Amino acid sequence: MAKDTTGRMHVQVKTGGKRKLSSKLWLERQLNDPYVMKAKRDGYRSRAAYKLLEIDDKHHLLKSGMTVVDLGAAPGGWSQISARRVGAEAGKGRVIAIDLLEMGEIPGVTFTQLDFHAQDAPEKLRAMLGGRADVVMSDMAANTTGHRKTDQLRIVGLVELAAHFASEVLKPGGSFLAKTFQSGADADLMAQLKRDYASVRHVKPAASRQDSSERYVLAMGFRGGEQADLL
Repeated sequence: MAKDTTGRMHVQVKTGGKRKLSSKLWLERQLNDPYVMKAKRDGYRSRAAYKLLEIDDKHHLLKSGMTVVDLGAAPGGWSQISARRVGAEAGKGRVIAIDLLEMGEIPGVTFTQLDFHAQDAPEKLRAMLGGRADVVMSDMAANTTGHRKTDQLRIVGLVELAAHFASEVLKPGGSFLAKTFQSGADADLMAQLKRDYASVRHVKPAASRQDSSERYVLAMGFRGGEQADLL
């Protein structure tokens, strides 16, 4: 263990056995990530909780009594923040969450293990909602292949799928928040969002690793439309 340039103790992971270098580097980064350590102290399921906290503190997405849909929720950092801020723990608001992976119970959150790519996923989600949502958020990430252009298209495709679902279930004035990555592949997506929402911007919270191209698209003021009228 050694100190880094900020004076904090830096944990070094030894190589050896069956651990690959990439696994060593990932584990070392996790052990030394201040947001990972802070999440453990604060009782959050993941460091991602601080991304939503920062975005909400600045843009005021979440209000008491709202209904929120959390796509790709596991391990539950965003669901925790949403449940507290809309009052779901006290029965005032609601948080509906899904993920391909299992997720432990969170007070005020209704969770179903579900693949969002499944053909019947939107229908099941609408049944869970029983109405419209105020906010649809997605921290989902597509599986990567290592081929840059292919990965960009997969990522944008996943966001487009989430955006289409949002257009079907959001109340007029609602908001959509989704993880994406910096590239020129999302031009069509951004153009569509600007038609559907009053305000559209990219945001990169401080909790996003600075060496990552990760960022979030935030669309607010859903204009409504034919899809919403069908609910």
